[in-house]
Amino acid sequence: MTIQATLFSFVNRWECDENDHLNVQFYFSRFEEADRQFRLMTGLSETVVGARRVRHVRYHKEMRTGDLITVHSSIAFDGPHMLTVIHEMRDAATGALSATALDGYEPSASAAKTLRQRFRDFQTPMIAEAGPRGISAGPANARATLAALQSKGAQIVYRGTVLPRDIGPDGKADDRFALSCCTDGVAHVWQRTPMTHAYLTENGFGRVAVEMKLTWITPLKTGDAMLVVSGFTGVNPKTFSMRHHLFETRTNRLAAVLDVVALTMDLTRRVAVEQPDEAYQSINKMLID
Repeated sequence: MTIQATLFSFVNRWECDENDHLNVQFYFSRFEEADRQFRLMTGLSETVVGARRVRHVRYHKEMRTGDLITVHSSIAFDGPHMLTVIHEMRDAATGALSATALDGYEPSASAAKTLRQRFRDFQTPMIAEAGPRGISAGPANARATLAALQSKGAQIVYRGTVLPRDIGPDGKADDRFALSCCTDGVAHVWQRTPMTHAYLTENGFGRVAVEMKLTWITPLKTGDAMLVVSGFTGVNPKTFSMRHHLFETRTNRLAAVLDVVALTMDLTRRVAVEQPDEAYQSINKMLID
């Protein structure tokens, strides 16, 4: 059993956001590249295992300007999916685990024995740190409609167009594009709560994601106009969850869904802080689930 070194990288200053750490879209772009390399090394492809159903990311430690990045990848047959690819991102200088991604595939049950044999040289046990925590492992609902979401209180927070720079080697918009649309729109989601831009600035707080799950439903391609409609799905004293839906706007076709668990971070102490009571109450009244 071996784990493969699939990426060597570096945190550039221009990839860091207002919280002075690597923006989530660039975690996803690193995992996407690591996955391309892992597929090349192993022969894993959609022909063999079907399309990826989800990419489930957990953030364990901040990556900041100048940090060295490595990703190591393997296959776990004891993960939450029939076949799970695990990507482990670490700070290459310290060895600390920074983030994990689980790529979920659901090949036929009858193929399990054959796949175990085929990928025996790339298997490792599932690591607990990568396991889903605040978001379920399975793919998001593919039948959500724009009208139904808006009737429940979800709101449009982003509009854009897929440009050539957003396209991956397969001719489709990539994970980084989906994440960039949602991260541009997420401030407008927070603005619906008492944790407004003014509140965060006054208290020296930042918006932080701790867990995400991306489900692609249908592809987006160059020239497609799209929007993001978002709403809250849960709330706890320190965290709350939201769901972003990406629609192609010409036909209102659902393209992707991003589930997020978020919290407020003290930007000086770099620790999570509890939401004010009024924020908890406010979010609880706006749940779309």
